[in-house]
Amino acid sequence: MNGYEYILTKQTSWAANSGISLIGSQGKRGRPAYTPKLDQNLFQPLLPEVKKSFEGGDGGELGKKDIPRKMQAVHSSSALGVNIFQYWKSTNSIPVIAAQCGFCRADSKVSNEIYFEEKYPISDTFGYHPNIDIVIHNVASSKIKRFAVECKFSESYGAHKHGGLKTKYLGLPEIWSDIPNIYNFSEAISPNDNKFVHLHPAQLVKHILGLKRQFNKTGFRLLYLWYDVFGDQGKLHHDEVLEFSEVVKKDGIKFHSLTYQALILNMANNLRSVHPNYVKYLTERYI
Repeated sequence: MNGYEYILTKQTSWAANSGISLIGSQGKRGRPAYTPKLDQNLFQPLLPEVKKSFEGGDGGELGKKDIPRKMQAVHSSSALGVNIFQYWKSTNSIPVIAAQCGFCRADSKVSNEIYFEEKYPISDTFGYHPNIDIVIHNVASSKIKRFAVECKFSESYGAHKHGGLKTKYLGLPEIWSDIPNIYNFSEAISPNDNKFVHLHPAQLVKHILGLKRQFNKTGFRLLYLWYDVFGDQGKLHHDEVLEFSEVVKKDGIKFHSLTYQALILNMANNLRSVHPNYVKYLTERYI
């Protein structure tokens, strides 16, 4: 069983165990992998400000109302991100999840807000600016202004091939002057990425460029949060993440990776007694 099928089978089994009858991507048509109602796919309903963020994003996660929305898919990356991070926003306990993600020490209090689908423009000449899945804002006095998270779930193992880095980015020498290793790396994945299978490095490079423009190299940390699978696909994904990490760290970029399974198990070990319902939901569904 490949990684995509493993994740989908696990999530449809969770739905069946939860008494949720799934529907297809077109309602009665398509593979049954969508919850009839959005709230059935979430630990808690979307907060008004979180819903607004997704409505303003470019991914169409909350698109048309007459068919299931993307976020209603049990294998949705955005739903998983909401299930992990929104809880801490709703309880005003953002430093807890920041520490669990490895951004800071457990006793750190610098983090004060979580935003979804934020954009950090790379160049004013571009009409489109990439969305970063999760961005934790820190207090103004902190040297690190942002903790950013790129989240990946089933899409890393799907049949759809990801794109490379468009040549227009390489045509702006001023944005690469302090990251020569990332520039050389980016040349190899532009305009097409024929090397990486599960990791989408062009997306991470764009996040680095946008965050660096606003906060300089030392003003942010970037986390790649991904779902691990068994076998060759999981190993290859891990190897690709390691290769990318080694490149960006040569240029002084604060980047690290973490699997969802490791994050959830860490929270189960450290936080179960204080947040039992949250931990129970995550472990039963995603571990």
